[in-house]
Amino acid sequence: MSALQPARGTHDLIGEEQRRFHRVAEVARVVAATYGFDEWQTPIFEDTRVFSRTLGETSDVVTKEMYSFDDRGGDSVTLRPEGTAGVCRALVSNGLTQSLPQKVFYAGPMFRYERPQKGRYRQFHQIGTELIGPAEPLADAEVIACGWDILKGLKVADDTVLELNTLGDKDSRDAYRTALVAYFTDHQAALSQDSLNRLDRNPMRILDSKDEADRRIVADAPTIGPYLTDSARAFYDKLREHLVRFRVPFVENPRIVRGLDYYGHTAFEFVTSKLGAQGTVMAGGRYDGLVAEMGGPPTPAVGWAAGIERLSMLMDAAPPAPTPVAVIPIGDTAEAMAIEVLQSLRANGIRAEMAYRGNVKRRMERANRTGARAAVILGDDDIANGVAQVKDLTTGTQEAVPFSQIPSRLK
Repeated sequence: MSALQPARGTHDLIGEEQRRFHRVAEVARVVAATYGFDEWQTPIFEDTRVFSRTLGETSDVVTKEMYSFDDRGGDSVTLRPEGTAGVCRALVSNGLTQSLPQKVFYAGPMFRYERPQKGRYRQFHQIGTELIGPAEPLADAEVIACGWDILKGLKVADDTVLELNTLGDKDSRDAYRTALVAYFTDHQAALSQDSLNRLDRNPMRILDSKDEADRRIVADAPTIGPYLTDSARAFYDKLREHLVRFRVPFVENPRIVRGLDYYGHTAFEFVTSKLGAQGTVMAGGRYDGLVAEMGGPPTPAVGWAAGIERLSMLMDAAPPAPTPVAVIPIGDTAEAMAIEVLQSLRANGIRAEMAYRGNVKRRMERANRTGARAAVILGDDDIANGVAQVKDLTTGTQEAVPFSQIPSRLK
């Protein structure tokens, strides 16, 4: 019988890959905390309406990629394809819309049924921040600055570029949609079927099409700049001023869009050229209408999400594997004291291991295989004198150390 394999589009995180993964999440967690973000954990599956209502019935995620099914009670549930909708649902269902602002950080698995590619899986993982409550462009700038500092903390900022755009306010987008419909209608004979479906309902999403024929048409499509209202232009100007003050470099890209009605003003992506076609590593924007879609009051919000897998691939080197201390008893009578030493080391935060069997030679061989940095050797004579032999496995030096001093010496 053949060995079972992981399901298509999933992968195991082991060894170096797991250390990279852990590093991304921990750096993000620490940096986000310095910005005042608290971590939330929302369920991995939600009522399907949490996503179908908020991501749009015509979006690719809803129509093609969601893992949705009826549970045994007949309710339709969906494995979460992204994190923002669940955070907004949690805000409303926990009565927190009266306790604003809320600064939320999250990390965890997401699920989309799509063709697996480099850095993209059907079970993938994201970190994200959501700043819910403030309507000022300073909030947008601070969220972006937090993302930039996380990239710097991971030492991948030099490999990324922040691309920035504005989607304007509702009046700006209404005027822009009219211009887009007129333009794409003139070219509809060459549009893909997906773009034709979006032409009347969501023309801005055509700008994000990956179809090559669509991309050629999109290249000459109008941009939103001429259609911005004075207030929308002022918001964008202030955002750019704040980013300069936060020392976050950026370039403007008028093709970045978010095609749903509750997205407005800021849209941005941190992109890289080091991962091939999968170039976006962090993306976000302002979504002032999403909380209302969840049944809450109109509430401004801005945030971003980043793929942990893609960020870990950008890292030059994985964090080193932790190096243990090997505790080696000589003979059965020394084992009891060896356990005492073992637990003393662990209580002091030192990774310590002891082989379950074998003579001294075999235990030393195992210590070398595990990359141990030191060995604590316990023989009957040493125990009688209240000491252990502590051997540095890098230099080969060895000295007798009193039991009480072993943890501090090894630190």
